[in-house]
Amino acid sequence: MSGIYLHVPFCKKACHYCNFHFSTSLTLKEELVNCLCRELEIRKDYLPAVALDSIYFGGGTPSLLNEIELIQILETIDRYYTVGSNAEITLEANPDDLSREALRSFRGVGINRLSIGVQSFFDEDLRWMNRSHTAADTERCLEDAREEGFDTLTIDLMYGSPTTTDEMWMKNLEKAVANGISHLSAYCLTVEEKTALHHFIRTNKTVAPDAEDGVRQFQFLQTFLSDAGYVHYEISNFCLPGHEAKHNTSYWKGKPYLGVGPSAHSYDGKSRSWNIAHNTKYIEAIKSGLLPLETEILTSSDRYNEYIMTGLRTMWGVSLEVIREMGEPYHAYFMEISKQLVDAGSLRADEGVYTLNPDTKAFADGISSQLFYVD
Repeated sequence: MSGIYLHVPFCKKACHYCNFHFSTSLTLKEELVNCLCRELEIRKDYLPAVALDSIYFGGGTPSLLNEIELIQILETIDRYYTVGSNAEITLEANPDDLSREALRSFRGVGINRLSIGVQSFFDEDLRWMNRSHTAADTERCLEDAREEGFDTLTIDLMYGSPTTTDEMWMKNLEKAVANGISHLSAYCLTVEEKTALHHFIRTNKTVAPDAEDGVRQFQFLQTFLSDAGYVHYEISNFCLPGHEAKHNTSYWKGKPYLGVGPSAHSYDGKSRSWNIAHNTKYIEAIKSGLLPLETEILTSSDRYNEYIMTGLRTMWGVSLEVIREMGEPYHAYFMEISKQLVDAGSLRADEGVYTLNPDTKAFADGISSQLFYVD
């Protein structure tokens, strides 16, 4: 199992909370698409010689790409890589980009999964976030997407916002379930440095999110979706049985992937690399035949810590057998600390597999950090 991630760094407008790499100017879009294709060619031997299980257009807002640009990229992938017959091909999209014409175009070029940035079904939330769409856009695009043959839809929702009351959050989840959404990603609003939201809070133009609100709404999220028949397979991700995202699952299970485009990350099992987060510098380097990236060789401790961090985020947890294979120092340390966490009720152990308890999933990062091995 391996996959390709393509970062499309363009958006119509800047959401106040977003710290991903993007530009609101589309003047470099054509050049950048050409460079994505060139990077795909240059790095054609990065992944193991197996069929791709997933292709993921992320960003930014990949739904700003037109049909010709998508065909160009997908044909380049077909030229240099083997794509599995059941590969998941996902396009992130904003509701206001999903006209009937666009949906037909995306479907026609081979996109078989849409990841729609809904965030909220309430206009007051969307205005506060500075989203480019309205609640009406969302309702329309979900209906249109189904009618145009998109059976696999996932949506993003955000909780913990100062404008999102508990009642609104409940109605957001009710609407997602009522729309037959098979996969849902739910994220707690966080304040990242160098974002508009961070500036607004520092200058008292808006209030900061309340951490207790976020924890309470996360716990309601778990209960509500479990009762609705959804599987909580990763901290932020829920799906109807059998609808786990192939692409993101490969991240959490430590499978290799290639990231193409400005700011995109790659992983081959032994090292991580990341491209420069600057559109012009990325384009200049690729045109010169250079890869504008940095690489970090992972130590044994890095690999152990990453396994703990990603594994505990999922329903599959971490396996004592895998940890034992990493070496006795890691096995001994894990056994010592995990016993304390099991006794405290933070972890549960079942036949050598360790997972978080449902009521401690909101604190996954802190629990994982206690198990990290420091040389």
